[in-house]
Amino acid sequence: MPGKGLYLLLRSCFGGLLCYGRNAAMVLTLLVLSIGAKSQSEDTYDEISVVLNVQRIGSTEIPVIIHNQDAYLPIKDIFDFLKIKNTMSPDFDLFTGFFITPQAKFSVNKANKEIVYQGKTIKLDQLDLIQTENNLYLKSDFFGQVFGLECTFNFRDLSITLTTKIELPAIREMQQELMRKNISRLKGEKKADTAIARTYPKFHLGMADWSAVSTQQTGDEPYTRLNFALGANILGGEANAYLNYTAGQPFDKKQQYYNWRFVNNNNNFLRQVTAGRLFTQSISSVFAPITGVQLSNTPTTYRRSYGTYTLSNKTEPGWVVELYINNVLVNFMKADASGFYSFEVPMVYGSSIVKLRFYGPWGEERTSEQYINVPFNFMPEGQFEYSLTAGIVEDESKSKFARANLNYGLSKRLTIGGGAEYFSSLTTGKFIPYVNASMRIGSRVLVTAERTHGVRSAAILSYRSPSNLQFDYSYTRYDEGQTAVKYNYREERKAVFTMPYRGRKYSAFSRLTIDQVTLLKSRFTSAEMLLSAVFPRMSANLTTYAIISEKQPFVYSNLAVSFRLPKGIRITPQAQYEYREGGFSILRAEMEKSITNKGYLNFSFEKNNVTHTQSFALGLRYNFSFAQTFFNVRQSDHKTNMMQSARGSLLYDNRHLAVNAYSNVGKGGVVILPYLDLNCNGERDVNEPRAEGLNLRVDGGRIEHNKKDTTIRIVGLEAYNDYFIELDKASFDNVAWQMPTPTIKVAVDPNYFKLIEVPIAVVGEVSGSVLLNDNNSTNGLGRVIVNLYNMKSTLIAKVLTESDGYFSYSGLAPGKYSASIDETQLAKLKMSVSKSKIAFTIKSNIEGDVQDGLEFVLRKNKKTE
Repeated sequence: MPGKGLYLLLRSCFGGLLCYGRNAAMVLTLLVLSIGAKSQSEDTYDEISVVLNVQRIGSTEIPVIIHNQDAYLPIKDIFDFLKIKNTMSPDFDLFTGFFITPQAKFSVNKANKEIVYQGKTIKLDQLDLIQTENNLYLKSDFFGQVFGLECTFNFRDLSITLTTKIELPAIREMQQELMRKNISRLKGEKKADTAIARTYPKFHLGMADWSAVSTQQTGDEPYTRLNFALGANILGGEANAYLNYTAGQPFDKKQQYYNWRFVNNNNNFLRQVTAGRLFTQSISSVFAPITGVQLSNTPTTYRRSYGTYTLSNKTEPGWVVELYINNVLVNFMKADASGFYSFEVPMVYGSSIVKLRFYGPWGEERTSEQYINVPFNFMPEGQFEYSLTAGIVEDESKSKFARANLNYGLSKRLTIGGGAEYFSSLTTGKFIPYVNASMRIGSRVLVTAERTHGVRSAAILSYRSPSNLQFDYSYTRYDEGQTAVKYNYREERKAVFTMPYRGRKYSAFSRLTIDQVTLLKSRFTSAEMLLSAVFPRMSANLTTYAIISEKQPFVYSNLAVSFRLPKGIRITPQAQYEYREGGFSILRAEMEKSITNKGYLNFSFEKNNVTHTQSFALGLRYNFSFAQTFFNVRQSDHKTNMMQSARGSLLYDNRHLAVNAYSNVGKGGVVILPYLDLNCNGERDVNEPRAEGLNLRVDGGRIEHNKKDTTIRIVGLEAYNDYFIELDKASFDNVAWQMPTPTIKVAVDPNYFKLIEVPIAVVGEVSGSVLLNDNNSTNGLGRVIVNLYNMKSTLIAKVLTESDGYFSYSGLAPGKYSASIDETQLAKLKMSVSKSKIAFTIKSNIEGDVQDGLEFVLRKNKKTE
């Protein structure tokens, strides 16, 4: 093959070009081959390496034979890449298998010059198949004609594009693998290359949040409020303190919050211990904070869910609402033009803390968080869960409070529970026992019931239809003379109908709510009908309220529409119509404009026809790296109101004090320190420098790169949760810098930055060629297996030579190695090798070491008579 000899000559002359720019060298070779093609005989051919591109699957490098301007493709290489079942005979003259289904059998026979596929025989000419020492090539046209695999060869960039309308096994396998990954992620079964467990520092001061708000109004005293939060680790537990102060007012202890919490989710008997100001459910009306101790075996992690229920409410228009279950972010959405949001909340087994966190359209975070009581409480069968609380209520009489709550999974569909509560301020019935049960009926009905002795009886029913229409009904009847609940209600009824709608270019939601309260001598009913829709660049909300009592019903509607315009402009007109008066009561319009992606300018106008007032407001929000700031001025009825606010946080990671614009107390962080592992031992030694340019991804928090010391800080991670950090393998230009652990699982500690040193292994490369000496001519031989061994003669890698005989392997740690041809393959090929083993050494080098020039020469064994 003259072309092959010319290619080997080019390799020896342009070794560097072939090593670092193989495509360019191949193009040069192909041009020379094309020029000399006419002078070659009919039996000569040229074998080169090209890139095979398959849509939705990817690409790979394969050998290709060029003969008289025709391209011949290796059948086995292509079918292997497409995951099509196949078998090649030892002499490479018969190729068999089935195409996707076992019934679609095929065979490619060199001796008979034919292709048999699904019982049909396609005859071939002498030059339609080319057989080499270790492969069988078929003219590219037949891949499309026989199997529907259209192959287009591009001589300019040495690539083959394969297109087909058939759902190939490789595509189906990729889709199944993606589904398996998604299911594993939902179950928390995602795998990592290395895991960093939780730590329990004795003492560490890590986070601090601050905020300041000042308001001035014409004719009134200025109002200033300061907030400061401090987060630390004490005795392995999380310690948080929230201090609030209002200028001109005495320091109020009831407005200060502090607690210490120790969490160990691996201890099934006692997982949480909390001391200080407590958050707890109560039957009694407790209007002051509770200071005490709480014990529980409830884990802080998100657990398996058994269904969903709809949670919907209102906040500010355009705000982002995050849904947390046991401090795990499970969903988020953006409120519509009127501030409406709706979630499908997963109902998880056991007691759960459902929390909502609100973020404004300008990056601000609302400090207050809303806690939601889950109406249904199910436990896995045979599992027991408890919560014990005891403390002092910070009221005038320093009342004593205690509560014990127990739940047990009696079966897969029935959970029973109960407990008792004690509140010393009650005039009667200070000790309140209760029992409850939750039941699943079929797959669409949930029922829960509770009986609280001397206080109330309550029941909730929830039904969801196959079309996602959900109906919820709750009923509560209070015992006559009870004093635990500070209401004079006798009965409460509530019915809610919800229905989501989804189209190709829109999503909508409707909700009808009817509330009824029965007092001793009267009845009060309210109703709300809500319609919300989101379209591309527009959202709308129409809500109608009705209040029905002994007087004439009061009914009004509120319509809000938000338009997102180019240049970062958002316009929101809003109108409120009262049906009894027959006119608009409120007209309002708001316009926002983004400023350099860090701030927003806001202008609004409102006219109130009920109070006969109108107002104008101008606001500016801007986010600095260290704080979020806000300025607003409002003019209404000859009065001017101005407000300024700022908020931020301080972070300490054991080495540096940093600033941040978001709240971080109670959360955790990670500091990634990449370094060059020169000896590849996985530990950072004194002489090993830091590595610049690492990129990564994480499923939460915010990533901050420090260019001065090459560290990467991940802030805002939820404590006690496991996060997966995925390192980008393409971060570095030097191919010798590799990542042994590209996926890291880390357990986040509260108020603490965990330092993770990431080794970047500096590896070496070995390369060479395998040649075939036949009839006094030497040519490269492809698809030969080269085995690599370490100094202990342990096989560490197998390398397959390219079509020209070239092979290379990167990823060797510094040390001594040897290379040899696979003996099993040599026996099949009926060949022998000049050198059975070649030794080489990889040296430690910051740029990586390259050992090339290894050469194996094969010869065909002589036939014996």
